[in-house]
Amino acid sequence: MANGWQALHRGESISERRSQLERAHARFVSSADVAADVAEDVEARLRFARDAGMRSVVLDSWLRSRDRTIDPDLVPDRPVLGQDELAELRRTHPVGRLLPLVQRLLSDEAAEAGFIVAVGDASGRLLWIDGDRRLRSRAEEMGFRSGMDWSESAVGTSAPGSAIALDHSIQVLGAEHYSRAVHQWSCTAAPVHDPLSGSILGVIDVTGGDEAASPHILPLVEATLAAVEAELKLISLREMIEREQPKRVSRRPRAPQVPRIVVLGRDPAILESASGSAALAGRHAEILLALAAAPHGLSAAVLAEQVYGDRAHEPRLRPELVRLRRWLEEHRVDFDLESRPYRLSTGLRVDAVETLDALDRGAHRLALAAYDGPVLPASASPVVEELRSEVDATLREAMLQSAAPEVLYDYAERWGAEDLEIWRTLLRVLPPLSPKRARVVARLEAR
Repeated sequence: MANGWQALHRGESISERRSQLERAHARFVSSADVAADVAEDVEARLRFARDAGMRSVVLDSWLRSRDRTIDPDLVPDRPVLGQDELAELRRTHPVGRLLPLVQRLLSDEAAEAGFIVAVGDASGRLLWIDGDRRLRSRAEEMGFRSGMDWSESAVGTSAPGSAIALDHSIQVLGAEHYSRAVHQWSCTAAPVHDPLSGSILGVIDVTGGDEAASPHILPLVEATLAAVEAELKLISLREMIEREQPKRVSRRPRAPQVPRIVVLGRDPAILESASGSAALAGRHAEILLALAAAPHGLSAAVLAEQVYGDRAHEPRLRPELVRLRRWLEEHRVDFDLESRPYRLSTGLRVDAVETLDALDRGAHRLALAAYDGPVLPASASPVVEELRSEVDATLREAMLQSAAPEVLYDYAERWGAEDLEIWRTLLRVLPPLSPKRARVVARLEAR
């Protein structure tokens, strides 16, 4: 048996440990008498742990799961976060700005090894999941996807939930999970702390097969955690210094937050501003996209053509503009819709345009991370179709022509499953000894 936080000794037989844990789990959840003895009698608890080779931190977590009457056969299937709530948490969570750091230190290596990486908040709700697309799809079958609650109180023993409950990094191997649906998985997780208060901000988790709980994964996750917490501390110190600086140091007013519309892979779109985030009706998003691309304004006829595809629809446009103005006022968005010509009173950032800008700078990994799917996929508006085509074509071309092989591979897995040119290019550019080549060859042979 390994130490309290590590699942395995180096060289320990995983198959033997798995069988041992499966038997222990079956005894614990199938017999109320066994579970009651373990809960109430210290000697019985020590004997059960010794016979099963179990760590006390895992057995204690099983007892907490039992006390919460968690069903070990229940598979979570309903997210606790709606799309809007998830988008808002992603926008405001402190770890969100450090995702590129997590990706550089952990996600790339995890994807290479066939793992997925998840980042959750302090409540155990999963906010971001990255890694192998097929593995992510399999993980979704056990409810492991963005918006789901993986706290101990929701699913019982798991690395992300137990790391938060115990405020310590931990590994969970196979049947150490309380839920039977997770017994084919193993994971390693560590809690992220606020650098000033020490309170838990969230959790970083690596999930996969047995190797995800191997001895070398825990220090890798802990090293990533240390880098994230160090960066959070630097950010906090910089913000503290800025707050404490005398006002005379700079008399220039702080630049206001520029509103931003999120349209990649979204339907409806989300408008982010200083007053918060809110979902936009389809036509309203199309109007704002058209006006964002025309800072000097558009006539009603041209705007109708861009939104509806025909200038003859100008009469339909005007009531929509009235509703949009009312919506902006109700949501206290800090810009106005002006007329003659129709224009926005201030700039409007568009996530799709930011992705194009990142591609122009050669920031391929950043652009791919930002790309969540086609622009407003359900819209047939000309302005949307034009932007959608430009983003998709530019991203694909950039991936083919100049992206690093590992970035191209990520693009192929997520968005190019049926694109033969992408896979053929991958076969050409991947290093000869790359373990990814076998997957690429298999994909091409399957076609």
